[in-house]
Amino acid sequence: MAIKQTGDIASHRLAPEQLSCEFSDIAPLLDAGAAAVAASRCHYCYDAPCVNACPTQIDIPSFIRKIGNGNLKGAAVDILSANPLGGMCARVCPTEILCEGACVRNHQDEKPVAIGALQRHATDWAMARGEALFKRAPDTGRHVAVVGAGPAGLACAHRLALAGHRVTIFDAHAKAGGLNEYGIAAYKTVDDYAQREVAWLCSVGGIEVKTGVALGRDVQLDTLRQQHDAVFLAIGLTGVRELQLEGEALGGVMNAVDFIEQVREASDLATVPVGRRVVVIGGGNTAVDAAVQSRKLGATTVTMVYRRGVETMGATWAERDFAQSQGVTLITHAKPLRLLGSDGTVTGVEFERTSAQGSERFSLEADMVLKAIGQTLVPVGIEHALLTLDNSRIAVDANRQTSLPDVWAGGDCAATGGMDLTVQAVQDGKLAAAAIDAHFAVTAVKAA
Repeated sequence: MAIKQTGDIASHRLAPEQLSCEFSDIAPLLDAGAAAVAASRCHYCYDAPCVNACPTQIDIPSFIRKIGNGNLKGAAVDILSANPLGGMCARVCPTEILCEGACVRNHQDEKPVAIGALQRHATDWAMARGEALFKRAPDTGRHVAVVGAGPAGLACAHRLALAGHRVTIFDAHAKAGGLNEYGIAAYKTVDDYAQREVAWLCSVGGIEVKTGVALGRDVQLDTLRQQHDAVFLAIGLTGVRELQLEGEALGGVMNAVDFIEQVREASDLATVPVGRRVVVIGGGNTAVDAAVQSRKLGATTVTMVYRRGVETMGATWAERDFAQSQGVTLITHAKPLRLLGSDGTVTGVEFERTSAQGSERFSLEADMVLKAIGQTLVPVGIEHALLTLDNSRIAVDANRQTSLPDVWAGGDCAATGGMDLTVQAVQDGKLAAAAIDAHFAVTAVKAA
C-alpha cells in the first residue's frame, strides 16, 4: 500500500546527498586488520556458550580461529554449512541476546567478541568472490515444492538441493527473499544484498524460483501435493493486527510493514513520503525500523509508543538504544485510545498512561501514524486441520512436519515455540529439509 501525500505527509524532505548518508550501511565491513584483532579476542571455548545460543548452531570458535589464521574460505564454509543465510543473519540477528550475549568475554571485560561482524567479514568475502563452497549431490529424482521464498523456504531449498533433490520455490511477491527483501530496514541491508544472497544460494543448482505465485490464488495445496514428493510451507505472517480504534481509517494512518516495504523498494528515497510528526505504535523490531527510517527520511519528530514496559518489548535493548540515538522518543506504559483527525486526515493520537499513581490521558500531535502491533497468519489455501487450535499458526512437530504425511512447515507461520527471527526461520528450514530427506530414504527402502 503506497503512502499517500496528505496534509503534512510529503516527499523530498531531505536532499539526495543527505539521504544517501542517512541510509548508508550502519555496520561497515571490517578490514583485514580489524578482523584479525577482533578474532584474537576469542578464547575458542570448549562447549562454547555462543554456539549453544545460536539457533543454527554455527561452530563459532572454529570460524573465528580460521579468520585469525587468514583462512576466510574455510570460515565461510563453517558458517554457511550451518546457516546458508549467514550473511544476512550477520546483519540483522540480535547478536546481543544470542551469540554475543552468551560470550564469556562479557564476564571479563564486559565486551563480547564481535561475532556478528566477524561472521559478515567471512561471508561477504566469499560472496564477493562467487566462491563455489558446496557441491550438489547427484539428482535423486525427487521434487519438492517450497511455498515462500523467505529465510525458512530458502534454507530448506538449499539443504534439499545439496542432497540432490529438485526444488521449486513459489512466492507471491515479485522478488524472492521474504522479509529479508521486504521487511527489514534499508540501512541494515544495503547494495541489494538480499537479492545477491538469493542468487548465491540458488547457484548450487536444482532450485527453480517462481515469483508472483500465491497459495490459494494461483496454486492449491492439493495440487502441489499431487505434483511433488513433498511440500514445505514457509508462508510467513502476512496479516497485520488492527488497532480497532476510532479514527483508524483516517488518511495518514498505515501499517508499519507497508511503510518499510515502500522504503525498501523505492528506487529514489527522496520520493518516499513521510510526515513531519510521526507516531509509531508498537514495541518490536518493526516499530523500531519504521521509527528510525521515518527520522532518516526527514521527519521532525518521531515518537514510538508501547503499552507495556521495556522489559516486555520485542525490540532488544540494542535496537532501543539505536532508535533513541537517532532521535526517536520512546514512551512506555501507554495504550492508544483513539486517533484524532480533521477533514479525513489524522492529526494526533490520544493515549492513556498507567503507573503506580494511577492513570492519565494525553495526546500526541501526528500527521502520520504507523501501526506495528504484530502480524498474523493468513491461512488462505491451507486446510484448517493443519492449524493450531486458535488458528494462529500451522501446527508442527519437532521435525516441522504437519498433520499431513507429505507436508512440512516452518518459519514465522509455524507453531515451533521459537522466536520470530531470521535465524530461527533458517533453522526451521534446515530441520524440515533433514526430515524430508529422511522421509525419502525411508520410502525408498519400503519401495525396494
